Amino acid sequence: MTVKEVKTLENSTVELIVEVKGEEFKNAVDAAFKKNIAKITVPGFRKGKAPRKVVERLYGEGVFFEDAVNALYPDAYDAAVKEADLKVVARPEIEITEVDAEGFTFKAVVTVKPEVNVKEYKGLKVTKNVYTVTESEAKAELERLQKQNERTIVVERESKDGDTVNINFEGSVDGVPFDGGKGDNYDLVLGSGSFIPGFEPQLVGKKAGEDVQVEVTFPEEYHAEELKGKAAVFACHINEVKETELPELDDEFAKDVSEFDTLADLKKDIKKKIKEQKARQADSELDNALIDALLENTEVTIPDAMIQQKVDNMAAEFEQRLAGSGLNLQMYLQYTGMDEASFRKGFEADAEKQTKVRLALEKVVELEGVVVSEEDIEKEYSDIAAAYGMPADQVKMYLPKEDITMDCAVSKAVELIRNHAEITEEKVSAKKPAAKKATAKKEEPKE
Repeated sequence: MTVKEVKTLENSTVELIVEVKGEEFKNAVDAAFKKNIAKITVPGFRKGKAPRKVVERLYGEGVFFEDAVNALYPDAYDAAVKEADLKVVARPEIEITEVDAEGFTFKAVVTVKPEVNVKEYKGLKVTKNVYTVTESEAKAELERLQKQNERTIVVERESKDGDTVNINFEGSVDGVPFDGGKGDNYDLVLGSGSFIPGFEPQLVGKKAGEDVQVEVTFPEEYHAEELKGKAAVFACHINEVKETELPELDDEFAKDVSEFDTLADLKKDIKKKIKEQKARQADSELDNALIDALLENTEVTIPDAMIQQKVDNMAAEFEQRLAGSGLNLQMYLQYTGMDEASFRKGFEADAEKQTKVRLALEKVVELEGVVVSEEDIEKEYSDIAAAYGMPADQVKMYLPKEDITMDCAVSKAVELIRNHAEITEEKVSAKKPAAKKATAKKEEPKE
């Protein structure tokens, strides 16, 4: 393999002209002959027994060139990229430009990592939000636990809003039952608005055992075309009336829902957990603000191939989440009225930002000479394995050490930026969404 030419093109692309000649190619052609001869029929010879020269006279000298080229060019491309010291960031465009008995030449147009200029990344000034835990927040969480442990009991009284009535029903229009209008032992929460307007109020004030004729009119925008705007009658039978009973907020409740013996200890733990959650939120907001400031100080022209490759990854992850919900991409596109192009377009802004963030942080890694230890790498593999419930050795099969090393280095770069930032803390209400934007600290003129 010989790299004949390396030409820098626009938009972070490079053109390589690579030549593969001599014994390497001849051996590949011979291997292609041996691989294919068993399938070749030549008059006068048993199948698979014809000499190579006879096969080439019959089918042409280049009959095995294509297989030889396909066998050689991937490794030749990798070797050429290594020799030219290129950091390729997207799939190449390969074109075979010449092939004969002596060998072949191919052109590879590759997208390489763009030049990145980070003007400032130390001394960023930022205000960090410090959230306080209010009594109302602790109370709301306690009430959520109370609601989570509610129970439903049957009552012998008339129904009221908020009750659950268990009903049998059958709907008809002009005396004729319609599809989907019948149900048995259906639990309906009165006031929930889960049935068509006007249905639920007519079941208020009823007792178990009563029969009720519910008269309603389907909305004009109803999903079933044949029922839009139609007057209907539902024959309902009340099977049960049930109410929700909340547990008392006392020490017994605390024992039932937690490891604590008293309600006071449970409340204390709730406040502690809310405080921890808000601390994590504040840290995340701080990092986001610092990253935004870093991006403002970063100059880079990102090749579209890099953005589209990131879009590919994001779209694939989205499809995996759809699959977890029992859907596929075609079903999702049908439901949302999108085509595949608009679906991908929706990822592009985030893909571009995430790519720019990564490039900026990798530049900080380079500028600072960030070092990653073997211990760091093993810990990262272990953390990923724990997160996905996989053995660490299996994770290593899917995630190259080089990628994990850079991930660790990037994490250290974020930590470095945070450690060198000027952070002012400010107490804020829980409703404030994010930290104030960071700015770069201007250096004092040197004497």
